[in-house]
Amino acid sequence: MSDLHAAAVEYLAIRRALGFKLRGHDRLIEDFIAFLTDGSSTITTAAAVMWATRPAHLQPVRYAQRLGVIRGFANYVRTIDTTVQVPPIDVLPYRRWRRTPYLYSQADIDALIAATGRMRRPLRAATYRGVLGLLAVTGMRVGEVIALDNADVDLPAGALVIREAKFGKHRHLPLHPSTVTALRDYTAARDQLCTWPRGSSFFVSAHGTRLIYRNVHTAFTEMLTHAAITAPAGTAAPTIHGLRHSFAVATLRDWYRASVDVAARLPVLSAYLGHAHPASTYWYLSAAPDLLAAAAHRLEQSTGDS
Repeated sequence: MSDLHAAAVEYLAIRRALGFKLRGHDRLIEDFIAFLTDGSSTITTAAAVMWATRPAHLQPVRYAQRLGVIRGFANYVRTIDTTVQVPPIDVLPYRRWRRTPYLYSQADIDALIAATGRMRRPLRAATYRGVLGLLAVTGMRVGEVIALDNADVDLPAGALVIREAKFGKHRHLPLHPSTVTALRDYTAARDQLCTWPRGSSFFVSAHGTRLIYRNVHTAFTEMLTHAAITAPAGTAAPTIHGLRHSFAVATLRDWYRASVDVAARLPVLSAYLGHAHPASTYWYLSAAPDLLAAAAHRLEQSTGDS
């Protein structure tokens, strides 16, 4: 049997070089390898399934996801060791169910931005105001906002560049003049409050460093509490990623109200959001009941049905 530890390092390095994030895959694969040493001499479907379903408290979707991680690894190791079994794709199948997100109203967003005023450090407050505002008006991913460098934000041109985003894509986003003004105000406050930044990041922490993903989520949870935003019973809890969903839904609503050809414009929204395929953007039509109703009404009009 080949050295699985060395194979894991090579496999993850190759996949990440191709643009895959693979967060947590190294931990899962190492745990699986440790599990194999307890009785199996090679990767088998039986061993992979036994490992994937070992935590009794997990949901079926997590079992399938854990097995999927090992399936990819086994495919790679099989090129080195032909005795390796690759778990079939129909083992531990599941149907992905995407929960309808909490959609923020403009009042919610205003309350969140106001909640930054409770932060003790002026630089931290200014940074999170800027981050929340940019998330709300562009639908960017949190990681994309954190990764912005000064060179990526061209305020005179009213645009910014997102580099090496999900799926390894770059994209160029035009900004509304009001957004440019807000970012220019943040830049002035940042440069005044942080005279010695520790890097090139556009948004900086209270210590002048790039924001950390985990810390942003923690801060957002605090702001939700201060803003007293809670989800109605039976709906998804509000999260920072919901700002992206809210932007997409608000854009679609505006298009329907303006009687534009939504189907023709969806690819534009898809490109702006950085989706790999427009099909991912069509999902937002089901995120709000009024959008489904508007889409159905538009279809009736186009087919002549009453």
